[in-house]
Amino acid sequence: MPSNNPLRRRSFLKSTAALSLLGMSGVVSAKPGRNPGPKKDEILVGVSKNRDTKKAVAQHVPGNAEIVHENKELSYAAVKFPSHASTRARENFISAVTKGDDIKYAERNTTHSTLYTANDPKLGSQYAPQQVNANDAWDTTLGSSDVTVAVVDQGVKYDHPDLSARFGSNTGYDFVDDDSDPMPDVLSDEFHGTHVAGIAAGTTDNNEGVGGISNSTLLSGRALSESGRGSTSDIADAIQWAADQGADVVNLSLGGGGYTQTMKNAVSYATTNGTAVIAAAGNDSSGSVSYPAAYSEAIAVSALDPDETLASYSNYGSKLDLAAPGTNVLSCWTTSTQYKEISGTSMATPVVSGVAALALSEYSLSPADLRQHLKNTAVNVGLPSNKQGAGRVDAANAVNTSPSPPGNGDSKETTRSGSLSSRSDSDGSTYSWAYSSPSQVVLELSGPSSADFDLYASEGTGTPPTTRSFDHRSWTTNSQEQIVIDNPDSSAALGILVDSYSGSGDYTLTITEKK
Repeated sequence: MPSNNPLRRRSFLKSTAALSLLGMSGVVSAKPGRNPGPKKDEILVGVSKNRDTKKAVAQHVPGNAEIVHENKELSYAAVKFPSHASTRARENFISAVTKGDDIKYAERNTTHSTLYTANDPKLGSQYAPQQVNANDAWDTTLGSSDVTVAVVDQGVKYDHPDLSARFGSNTGYDFVDDDSDPMPDVLSDEFHGTHVAGIAAGTTDNNEGVGGISNSTLLSGRALSESGRGSTSDIADAIQWAADQGADVVNLSLGGGGYTQTMKNAVSYATTNGTAVIAAAGNDSSGSVSYPAAYSEAIAVSALDPDETLASYSNYGSKLDLAAPGTNVLSCWTTSTQYKEISGTSMATPVVSGVAALALSEYSLSPADLRQHLKNTAVNVGLPSNKQGAGRVDAANAVNTSPSPPGNGDSKETTRSGSLSSRSDSDGSTYSWAYSSPSQVVLELSGPSSADFDLYASEGTGTPPTTRSFDHRSWTTNSQEQIVIDNPDSSAALGILVDSYSGSGDYTLTITEKK
Protein backbone atom coordinates (compact mmCIF):
# COMPACT_ATOMS: atom_id res chain seq x y z
CA MET A 1 0.00 0.00 0.00
CA PRO A 2 1.19 3.60 -0.52
CA SER A 3 3.41 5.01 2.20
CA ASN A 4 1.77 7.01 4.96
CA ASN A 5 5.01 8.78 5.87
CA PRO A 6 4.07 12.48 6.22
CA LEU A 7 7.64 13.59 5.53
CA ARG A 8 7.61 11.87 2.16
CA ARG A 9 4.19 13.31 1.34
CA ARG A 10 5.10 16.84 2.38
CA SER A 11 8.31 16.79 0.34
CA PHE A 12 6.27 15.65 -2.63
CA LEU A 13 3.82 18.52 -2.14
CA LYS A 14 6.59 21.10 -2.14
CA SER A 15 8.36 19.65 -5.16
CA THR A 16 5.20 19.55 -7.28
CA ALA A 17 3.66 22.88 -6.26
CA ALA A 18 4.40 24.61 -9.55
CA LEU A 19 3.46 21.64 -11.73
CA SER A 20 0.17 20.92 -9.99
CA LEU A 21 -1.41 24.07 -11.37
CA LEU A 22 -1.14 22.64 -14.87
CA GLY A 23 -3.51 19.72 -14.37
CA MET A 24 -5.29 17.30 -12.08
CA SER A 25 -3.82 13.83 -11.75
CA GLY A 26 -6.27 11.22 -12.96
CA VAL A 27 -9.02 13.73 -13.74
CA VAL A 28 -10.18 14.54 -17.25
CA SER A 29 -11.38 18.13 -17.55
CA ALA A 30 -15.06 18.80 -17.95
CA LYS A 31 -16.45 19.53 -21.37
CA PRO A 32 -17.14 23.19 -22.20
CA GLY A 33 -20.65 24.06 -21.07
CA ARG A 34 -20.65 21.71 -18.08
CA ASN A 35 -22.51 23.69 -15.42
CA PRO A 36 -20.92 24.46 -12.04
CA GLY A 37 -22.56 23.46 -8.77
CA PRO A 38 -25.32 20.83 -8.60
CA LYS A 39 -25.58 18.43 -11.53
CA LYS A 40 -28.98 16.83 -11.07
CA ASP A 41 -29.20 15.56 -14.63
CA GLU A 42 -26.11 13.36 -14.33
CA ILE A 43 -25.59 9.71 -13.46
CA LEU A 44 -22.19 8.60 -12.15
CA VAL A 45 -21.08 5.18 -13.35
CA GLY A 46 -18.23 3.33 -11.64
CA VAL A 47 -16.14 0.89 -13.65
CA SER A 48 -13.65 -1.80 -12.57
CA LYS A 49 -10.15 -0.37 -12.50
CA ASN A 50 -8.74 -2.70 -15.13
CA ARG A 51 -11.17 -1.51 -17.81
CA ASP A 52 -11.31 1.57 -20.07
CA THR A 53 -13.86 3.67 -18.17
CA LYS A 54 -15.25 5.64 -21.10
CA LYS A 55 -15.41 2.64 -23.40
CA ALA A 56 -17.14 0.48 -20.79
CA VAL A 57 -19.80 3.14 -20.14
CA ALA A 58 -20.26 4.42 -23.71
CA GLN A 59 -21.81 1.20 -25.00
CA HIS A 60 -24.71 1.63 -22.57
CA VAL A 61 -25.40 5.36 -23.08
CA PRO A 62 -28.69 6.08 -24.88
CA GLY A 63 -28.86 8.49 -27.78
CA ASN A 64 -30.26 11.39 -25.77
CA ALA A 65 -27.41 11.27 -23.22
CA GLU A 66 -23.64 11.79 -23.34
CA ILE A 67 -20.51 11.22 -21.27
CA VAL A 68 -19.46 14.65 -19.99
CA HIS A 69 -16.75 13.84 -17.46
CA GLU A 70 -14.33 11.09 -16.45
CA ASN A 71 -12.12 10.53 -13.41
CA LYS A 72 -9.58 7.87 -14.33
CA GLU A 73 -8.12 7.55 -10.84
CA LEU A 74 -11.50 6.91 -9.19
CA SER A 75 -12.71 5.02 -12.31
CA TYR A 76 -16.04 6.69 -12.90
CA ALA A 77 -17.72 8.61 -15.71
CA ALA A 78 -20.56 11.14 -15.55
CA VAL A 79 -23.41 10.62 -18.03
CA LYS A 80 -25.61 13.67 -18.64
CA PHE A 81 -29.25 13.43 -19.65
CA PRO A 82 -31.19 16.39 -21.07
CA SER A 83 -33.06 18.31 -18.38
CA HIS A 84 -36.40 17.35 -19.94
CA ALA A 85 -35.66 13.62 -19.68
CA SER A 86 -37.98 11.78 -17.32
CA THR A 87 -36.94 10.29 -13.99
CA ARG A 88 -37.85 6.90 -15.41
CA ALA A 89 -35.33 7.36 -18.24
CA ARG A 90 -32.53 7.82 -15.74
CA GLU A 91 -33.74 4.89 -13.63
CA ASN A 92 -33.89 2.69 -16.72
CA PHE A 93 -30.34 3.65 -17.58
CA ILE A 94 -29.13 2.81 -14.05
CA SER A 95 -30.88 -0.55 -14.25
CA ALA A 96 -29.45 -1.33 -17.68
CA VAL A 97 -25.89 -0.14 -17.21
CA THR A 98 -25.37 -2.00 -13.92
CA LYS A 99 -25.99 -5.28 -15.75
CA GLY A 100 -22.74 -4.76 -17.65
CA ASP A 101 -19.89 -7.03 -16.59
CA ASP A 102 -17.45 -4.16 -16.09
CA ILE A 103 -19.87 -1.76 -14.34
CA LYS A 104 -19.53 -1.63 -10.57
CA TYR A 105 -22.31 0.84 -9.74
CA ALA A 106 -24.46 3.66 -11.12
CA GLU A 107 -25.94 6.44 -9.02
CA ARG A 108 -27.25 9.99 -9.22
CA ASN A 109 -24.77 12.85 -9.03
CA THR A 110 -26.23 14.10 -5.76
CA THR A 111 -25.88 17.60 -4.35
CA HIS A 112 -24.01 18.56 -1.18
CA SER A 113 -24.21 21.85 0.69
CA THR A 114 -22.28 23.88 3.23
CA LEU A 115 -23.20 23.12 6.83
CA TYR A 116 -23.34 26.44 8.62
CA THR A 117 -26.09 28.39 10.38
CA ALA A 118 -25.92 32.16 9.86
CA ASN A 119 -25.82 34.48 12.89
CA ASP A 120 -25.68 38.22 13.36
CA PRO A 121 -22.08 39.35 13.77
CA LYS A 122 -20.83 39.99 17.30
CA LEU A 123 -17.88 41.94 18.52
CA GLY A 124 -16.66 39.20 20.82
CA SER A 125 -13.36 37.52 21.41
CA GLN A 126 -12.59 34.17 19.92
CA TYR A 127 -13.46 31.36 22.26
CA ALA A 128 -12.94 28.25 20.11
CA PRO A 129 -9.11 28.13 20.34
CA GLN A 130 -9.28 28.67 24.09
CA GLN A 131 -11.98 26.04 24.54
CA VAL A 132 -9.83 23.37 22.89
CA ASN A 133 -6.72 24.59 24.78
CA ALA A 134 -4.88 25.72 21.66
CA ASN A 135 -3.13 28.40 23.73
CA ASP A 136 -1.38 25.72 25.75
CA ALA A 137 -0.58 23.75 22.60
CA TRP A 138 1.02 26.84 21.08
CA ASP A 139 3.60 26.83 23.88
CA THR A 140 4.90 23.69 22.18
CA THR A 141 4.16 24.47 18.54
CA LEU A 142 2.17 26.93 16.45
CA GLY A 143 2.07 24.26 13.79
CA SER A 144 4.27 23.55 10.81
CA SER A 145 4.06 24.73 7.21
CA ASP A 146 5.19 21.19 6.32
CA VAL A 147 1.66 20.05 7.25
CA THR A 148 -1.03 20.77 4.65
CA VAL A 149 -4.76 21.12 5.24
CA ALA A 150 -6.88 21.02 2.08
CA VAL A 151 -10.20 22.87 2.35
CA VAL A 152 -12.65 21.21 -0.06
CA ASP A 153 -15.44 23.74 0.03
CA GLN A 154 -16.28 27.05 -1.59
CA GLY A 155 -13.25 28.93 -2.81
CA VAL A 156 -10.90 30.54 -0.29
CA LYS A 157 -9.92 34.22 -0.40
CA TYR A 158 -6.25 33.35 -0.29
CA ASP A 159 -5.11 36.99 -0.22
CA HIS A 160 -6.94 37.68 3.06
CA PRO A 161 -4.52 39.32 5.56
CA ASP A 162 -4.84 36.36 7.92
CA LEU A 163 -4.57 33.69 5.21
CA SER A 164 -2.07 34.88 2.61
CA ALA A 165 0.93 33.60 4.59
CA ARG A 166 -0.63 30.15 4.80
CA PHE A 167 -0.69 29.56 1.03
CA GLY A 168 2.25 28.59 -1.11
CA SER A 169 2.59 29.04 -4.86
CA ASN A 170 -0.06 26.36 -5.31
CA THR A 171 -3.22 27.97 -3.94
CA GLY A 172 -5.39 25.13 -5.21
CA TYR A 173 -7.81 24.25 -7.99
CA ASP A 174 -11.34 25.33 -8.95
CA PHE A 175 -13.44 22.24 -9.71
CA VAL A 176 -16.54 24.39 -10.20
CA ASP A 177 -15.17 26.53 -13.02
CA ASP A 178 -12.43 24.06 -14.04
CA ASP A 179 -9.46 26.39 -13.71
CA SER A 180 -6.40 26.87 -11.53
CA ASP A 181 -7.71 29.81 -9.47
CA PRO A 182 -9.82 28.83 -6.41
CA MET A 183 -10.63 32.45 -5.47
CA PRO A 184 -14.40 32.90 -4.80
CA ASP A 185 -16.31 34.19 -7.81
CA VAL A 186 -18.59 36.54 -5.86
CA LEU A 187 -16.96 37.61 -2.60
CA SER A 188 -20.15 38.83 -0.96
CA ASP A 189 -21.86 35.47 -1.52
CA GLU A 190 -18.99 33.00 -1.23
CA PHE A 191 -17.63 33.26 2.31
CA HIS A 192 -17.93 29.75 3.70
CA GLY A 193 -14.60 28.32 2.50
CA THR A 194 -12.71 31.38 3.72
CA HIS A 195 -14.33 31.15 7.16
CA VAL A 196 -13.47 27.45 7.38
CA ALA A 197 -9.86 28.05 6.30
CA GLY A 198 -9.45 30.79 8.91
CA ILE A 199 -10.59 28.50 11.73
CA ALA A 200 -8.19 25.72 10.78
CA ALA A 201 -5.20 27.86 9.86
CA GLY A 202 -5.67 31.62 10.12
CA THR A 203 -2.15 32.90 10.83
CA THR A 204 -1.43 33.00 14.56
CA ASP A 205 0.92 35.47 16.25
CA ASN A 206 1.03 37.92 13.33
CA ASN A 207 -0.60 40.97 14.96
CA GLU A 208 -3.50 40.57 12.54
CA GLY A 209 -7.13 39.66 13.15
CA VAL A 210 -7.83 36.18 14.45
CA GLY A 211 -5.64 33.24 15.34
CA GLY A 212 -6.37 29.95 13.63
CA ILE A 213 -5.77 26.66 15.38
CA SER A 214 -2.58 25.88 13.44
CA ASN A 215 -0.05 27.62 11.23
CA SER A 216 -0.24 24.86 8.63
CA THR A 217 -0.15 25.28 4.86
CA LEU A 218 -3.55 25.67 3.21
CA LEU A 219 -4.74 24.29 -0.11
CA SER A 220 -8.12 25.24 -1.58
CA GLY A 221 -10.19 22.76 -3.58
CA ARG A 222 -13.15 24.84 -4.75
CA ALA A 223 -15.95 22.29 -5.18
CA LEU A 224 -18.99 24.32 -4.04
CA SER A 225 -20.32 27.28 -6.00
CA GLU A 226 -21.25 30.68 -4.60
CA SER A 227 -24.65 29.19 -3.76
CA GLY A 228 -22.93 26.87 -1.28
CA ARG A 229 -23.89 23.76 -3.21
CA GLY A 230 -21.92 21.28 -5.25
CA SER A 231 -22.10 17.89 -6.94
CA THR A 232 -20.75 14.57 -5.74
CA SER A 233 -18.42 14.40 -8.74
CA ASP A 234 -16.82 17.82 -8.13
CA ILE A 235 -16.28 17.05 -4.43
CA ALA A 236 -14.95 13.55 -5.09
CA ASP A 237 -12.56 14.89 -7.73
CA ALA A 238 -11.33 17.53 -5.27
CA ILE A 239 -10.73 14.97 -2.52
CA GLN A 240 -8.77 12.72 -4.85
CA TRP A 241 -6.80 15.69 -6.18
CA ALA A 242 -5.97 16.94 -2.67
CA ALA A 243 -4.63 13.50 -1.73
CA ASP A 244 -2.52 13.47 -4.89
CA GLN A 245 -1.10 16.88 -3.94
CA GLY A 246 0.15 15.36 -0.68
CA ALA A 247 -2.37 16.99 1.66
CA ASP A 248 -2.17 15.60 5.19
CA VAL A 249 -5.76 16.54 6.06
CA VAL A 250 -8.87 17.15 3.94
CA ASN A 251 -11.57 19.25 5.63
CA LEU A 252 -15.13 18.56 4.48
CA SER A 253 -17.50 21.10 6.03
CA LEU A 254 -20.33 19.92 3.80
CA GLY A 255 -22.94 17.20 3.47
CA GLY A 256 -26.49 16.38 2.51
CA GLY A 257 -25.99 14.10 -0.48
CA GLY A 258 -26.54 10.78 1.29
CA TYR A 259 -24.42 7.69 0.72
CA THR A 260 -22.82 7.51 -2.72
CA GLN A 261 -20.23 4.99 -3.86
CA THR A 262 -18.34 7.68 -5.78
CA MET A 263 -17.81 9.78 -2.65
CA LYS A 264 -17.02 6.69 -0.59
CA ASN A 265 -14.33 5.72 -3.11
CA ALA A 266 -12.83 9.20 -2.95
CA VAL A 267 -12.67 9.15 0.86
CA SER A 268 -11.19 5.62 0.75
CA TYR A 269 -8.64 6.75 -1.85
CA ALA A 270 -7.53 9.65 0.34
CA THR A 271 -7.13 7.64 3.54
CA THR A 272 -5.38 4.77 1.75
CA ASN A 273 -2.91 7.31 0.38
CA GLY A 274 -2.18 8.82 3.80
CA THR A 275 -4.63 11.75 3.91
CA ALA A 276 -6.95 12.07 6.91
CA VAL A 277 -10.53 13.09 6.04
CA ILE A 278 -12.36 15.17 8.68
CA ALA A 279 -16.05 15.90 8.05
CA ALA A 280 -19.08 17.67 9.52
CA ALA A 281 -21.77 15.53 11.19
CA GLY A 282 -24.60 17.67 9.78
CA ASN A 283 -26.96 20.46 10.81
CA ASP A 284 -30.35 18.70 10.81
CA SER A 285 -30.60 18.07 14.59
CA SER A 286 -30.80 14.46 13.50
CA GLY A 287 -29.82 11.41 15.52
CA SER A 288 -27.73 10.08 12.66
CA VAL A 289 -24.47 11.39 11.23
CA SER A 290 -24.73 12.61 7.64
CA TYR A 291 -22.46 11.64 4.76
CA PRO A 292 -19.59 12.02 3.99
CA ALA A 293 -18.87 12.15 7.75
CA ALA A 294 -20.61 8.79 8.24
CA TYR A 295 -18.17 6.88 6.03
CA SER A 296 -16.07 4.59 8.22
CA GLU A 297 -12.79 6.21 7.11
CA ALA A 298 -13.87 9.78 7.91
CA ILE A 299 -13.53 11.52 11.30
CA ALA A 300 -17.06 12.75 12.09
CA VAL A 301 -17.44 15.95 14.12
CA SER A 302 -20.42 17.32 16.06
CA ALA A 303 -20.79 20.96 17.17
CA LEU A 304 -20.81 22.31 20.72
CA ASP A 305 -22.16 25.57 22.11
CA PRO A 306 -19.78 27.75 24.17
CA ASP A 307 -21.00 26.02 27.36
CA GLU A 308 -19.99 22.67 25.84
CA THR A 309 -23.51 21.35 25.43
CA LEU A 310 -24.47 19.88 22.06
CA ALA A 311 -25.57 22.65 19.69
CA SER A 312 -29.29 22.47 18.93
CA TYR A 313 -28.63 22.19 15.19
CA SER A 314 -25.92 19.52 15.37
CA ASN A 315 -26.45 15.97 14.17
CA TYR A 316 -25.28 13.17 16.44
CA GLY A 317 -25.23 9.39 16.42
CA SER A 318 -23.21 6.22 16.84
CA LYS A 319 -20.82 7.10 14.01
CA LEU A 320 -19.66 10.28 15.71
CA ASP A 321 -15.94 10.50 16.54
CA LEU A 322 -15.31 13.89 18.14
CA ALA A 323 -16.97 17.15 19.19
CA ALA A 324 -15.68 20.72 18.84
CA PRO A 325 -16.94 24.28 19.34
CA GLY A 326 -19.16 25.30 16.43
CA THR A 327 -21.50 28.07 17.63
CA ASN A 328 -20.64 31.75 17.06
CA VAL A 329 -17.13 31.00 15.88
CA LEU A 330 -15.19 34.08 14.76
CA SER A 331 -13.09 33.70 11.63
CA CYS A 332 -12.06 35.27 8.33
CA TRP A 333 -14.61 36.82 5.95
CA THR A 334 -14.51 37.72 2.28
CA THR A 335 -15.81 41.29 2.38
CA SER A 336 -14.51 44.49 3.99
CA THR A 337 -15.87 43.21 7.31
CA GLN A 338 -12.91 40.80 7.21
CA TYR A 339 -14.07 38.82 10.28
CA LYS A 340 -17.44 37.46 11.30
CA GLU A 341 -19.11 34.92 13.59
CA ILE A 342 -21.23 32.11 12.17
CA SER A 343 -22.28 28.72 13.50
CA GLY A 344 -22.53 25.13 12.35
CA THR A 345 -20.86 21.75 12.27
CA SER A 346 -19.02 23.40 9.36
CA MET A 347 -17.23 25.52 11.96
CA ALA A 348 -16.55 22.67 14.39
CA THR A 349 -14.91 20.55 11.70
CA PRO A 350 -11.94 22.87 10.92
CA VAL A 351 -11.29 23.17 14.66
CA VAL A 352 -10.57 19.43 14.59
CA SER A 353 -8.62 19.78 11.34
CA GLY A 354 -6.48 22.46 12.96
CA VAL A 355 -5.82 20.30 16.00
CA ALA A 356 -4.98 17.40 13.69
CA ALA A 357 -2.46 19.63 11.91
CA LEU A 358 -0.87 20.59 15.24
CA ALA A 359 -0.55 16.91 16.17
CA LEU A 360 1.01 16.11 12.78
CA SER A 361 3.52 18.91 13.36
CA GLU A 362 4.84 16.88 16.29
CA TYR A 363 4.21 13.26 15.32
CA SER A 364 4.28 11.11 12.19
CA LEU A 365 0.85 9.43 12.12
CA SER A 366 -1.16 7.52 9.56
CA PRO A 367 -4.81 8.59 9.16
CA ALA A 368 -5.96 5.66 11.34
CA ASP A 369 -3.40 6.45 14.05
CA LEU A 370 -4.20 10.18 13.89
CA ARG A 371 -7.88 9.42 14.37
CA GLN A 372 -7.12 7.24 17.38
CA HIS A 373 -4.72 9.81 18.84
CA LEU A 374 -7.31 12.61 18.63
CA LYS A 375 -9.87 10.34 20.29
CA ASN A 376 -7.44 9.19 22.98
CA THR A 377 -6.60 12.79 23.88
CA ALA A 378 -10.15 14.19 23.71
CA VAL A 379 -11.87 15.53 26.85
CA ASN A 380 -15.13 14.13 28.19
CA VAL A 381 -17.52 17.08 28.55
CA GLY A 382 -20.28 15.03 30.14
CA LEU A 383 -22.30 14.21 27.05
CA PRO A 384 -23.23 10.69 25.92
CA SER A 385 -20.89 9.17 23.33
CA ASN A 386 -23.45 9.55 20.54
CA LYS A 387 -23.29 13.33 21.03
CA GLN A 388 -19.59 13.90 21.71
CA GLY A 389 -17.96 10.77 20.31
CA ALA A 390 -14.76 10.23 22.29
CA GLY A 391 -15.09 13.79 23.63
CA ARG A 392 -14.25 17.40 22.83
CA VAL A 393 -11.03 17.61 20.85
CA ASP A 394 -8.12 19.03 22.86
CA ALA A 395 -5.11 20.65 21.19
CA ALA A 396 -2.82 20.68 24.23
CA ASN A 397 -3.38 17.00 24.90
CA ALA A 398 -2.94 16.13 21.22
CA VAL A 399 0.40 17.95 21.03
CA ASN A 400 1.83 17.07 24.44
CA THR A 401 0.77 13.42 24.70
CA SER A 402 2.84 10.81 22.90
CA PRO A 403 0.61 8.82 20.53
CA SER A 404 -0.17 5.27 21.50
CA PRO A 405 -1.98 2.55 19.59
CA PRO A 406 -5.51 1.56 20.63
CA GLY A 407 -5.74 -0.30 23.92
CA ASN A 408 -2.48 -1.00 25.73
CA GLY A 409 -0.29 -0.91 22.63
CA ASP A 410 -0.07 -4.64 22.05
CA SER A 411 -0.80 -5.78 18.51
CA LYS A 412 -0.65 -8.95 16.45
CA GLU A 413 -0.20 -8.95 12.68
CA THR A 414 -1.08 -11.90 10.50
CA THR A 415 -0.48 -12.10 6.76
CA ARG A 416 -2.37 -14.42 4.46
CA SER A 417 -1.84 -15.01 0.75
CA GLY A 418 -4.19 -16.38 -1.82
CA SER A 419 -5.15 -16.39 -5.47
CA LEU A 420 -8.41 -15.83 -7.33
CA SER A 421 -8.74 -17.40 -10.77
CA SER A 422 -11.52 -15.41 -12.41
CA ARG A 423 -14.48 -13.10 -12.03
CA SER A 424 -16.71 -14.09 -9.09
CA ASP A 425 -14.10 -16.42 -7.65
CA SER A 426 -13.75 -15.85 -3.90
CA ASP A 427 -11.89 -17.01 -0.79
CA GLY A 428 -13.84 -17.22 2.46
CA SER A 429 -12.08 -17.70 5.78
CA THR A 430 -12.27 -16.92 9.49
CA TYR A 431 -9.83 -15.27 11.86
CA SER A 432 -9.56 -16.43 15.48
CA TRP A 433 -8.91 -13.59 17.91
CA ALA A 434 -5.56 -13.22 19.61
CA TYR A 435 -7.11 -11.08 22.34
CA SER A 436 -10.36 -11.67 24.23
CA SER A 437 -11.52 -8.06 23.80
CA PRO A 438 -9.58 -6.38 20.98
CA SER A 439 -9.95 -2.62 20.65
CA GLN A 440 -9.48 -2.59 16.90
CA VAL A 441 -8.82 -4.83 13.92
CA VAL A 442 -7.55 -3.58 10.55
CA LEU A 443 -7.92 -5.66 7.36
CA GLU A 444 -5.77 -4.58 4.40
CA LEU A 445 -6.04 -6.23 1.00
CA SER A 446 -3.42 -5.78 -1.70
CA GLY A 447 -4.31 -7.39 -5.02
CA PRO A 448 -3.18 -7.16 -8.65
CA SER A 449 -3.44 -3.85 -10.49
CA SER A 450 -5.00 -5.66 -13.44
CA ALA A 451 -7.97 -6.89 -11.41
CA ASP A 452 -10.73 -5.59 -9.14
CA PHE A 453 -10.84 -7.49 -5.83
CA ASP A 454 -13.20 -6.58 -2.96
CA LEU A 455 -13.03 -7.24 0.78
CA TYR A 456 -15.88 -8.18 3.13
CA ALA A 457 -16.07 -8.94 6.87
CA SER A 458 -18.70 -10.13 9.35
CA GLU A 459 -18.64 -9.98 13.15
CA GLY A 460 -19.99 -12.36 15.75
CA THR A 461 -20.96 -15.14 13.31
CA GLY A 462 -17.90 -17.37 13.10
CA THR A 463 -18.53 -17.83 9.38
CA PRO A 464 -17.35 -16.00 6.26
CA PRO A 465 -19.69 -13.34 4.86
CA THR A 466 -21.10 -13.34 1.36
CA THR A 467 -21.23 -10.50 -1.16
CA ARG A 468 -24.88 -10.02 -0.15
CA SER A 469 -24.66 -10.55 3.61
CA PHE A 470 -21.88 -8.75 5.51
CA ASP A 471 -21.19 -6.22 8.26
CA HIS A 472 -18.33 -4.37 6.55
CA ARG A 473 -17.29 -3.95 2.93
CA SER A 474 -14.48 -2.20 1.10
CA TRP A 475 -15.59 -2.04 -2.51
CA THR A 476 -13.50 0.41 -4.50
CA THR A 477 -12.83 0.07 -8.22
CA ASN A 478 -9.34 -1.42 -7.69
CA SER A 479 -7.81 -4.18 -5.56
CA GLN A 480 -6.45 -2.05 -2.71
CA GLU A 481 -9.00 -2.34 0.09
CA GLN A 482 -9.07 -1.56 3.82
CA ILE A 483 -11.57 -2.23 6.62
CA VAL A 484 -11.08 -0.77 10.12
CA ILE A 485 -13.33 -2.13 12.88
CA ASP A 486 -13.28 -0.44 16.29
CA ASN A 487 -14.23 -2.62 19.28
CA PRO A 488 -15.12 -5.67 17.16
CA ASP A 489 -17.45 -8.41 18.39
CA SER A 490 -15.05 -11.16 19.50
CA SER A 491 -17.72 -13.62 20.67
CA ALA A 492 -17.02 -15.63 17.52
CA ALA A 493 -14.30 -15.72 14.89
CA LEU A 494 -14.16 -12.83 12.41
CA GLY A 495 -15.53 -13.82 9.01
CA ILE A 496 -13.57 -12.62 5.95
CA LEU A 497 -14.25 -12.83 2.22
CA VAL A 498 -11.94 -11.80 -0.63
CA ASP A 499 -13.96 -11.64 -3.84
CA SER A 500 -12.99 -11.01 -7.46
CA TYR A 501 -15.36 -8.58 -9.09
CA SER A 502 -13.23 -8.92 -12.20
CA GLY A 503 -9.84 -10.31 -13.14
CA SER A 504 -7.54 -12.82 -11.52
CA GLY A 505 -4.24 -13.02 -9.69
CA ASP A 506 -2.53 -13.27 -6.32
CA TYR A 507 -3.42 -11.19 -3.28
CA THR A 508 -2.09 -10.51 0.20
CA LEU A 509 -4.37 -9.95 3.17
CA THR A 510 -2.87 -8.36 6.29
CA ILE A 511 -4.85 -8.61 9.54
CA THR A 512 -3.68 -6.39 12.40
CA GLU A 513 -5.40 -6.90 15.75
CA LYS A 514 -4.81 -4.33 18.50
CA LYS A 515 -5.45 -4.99 22.18
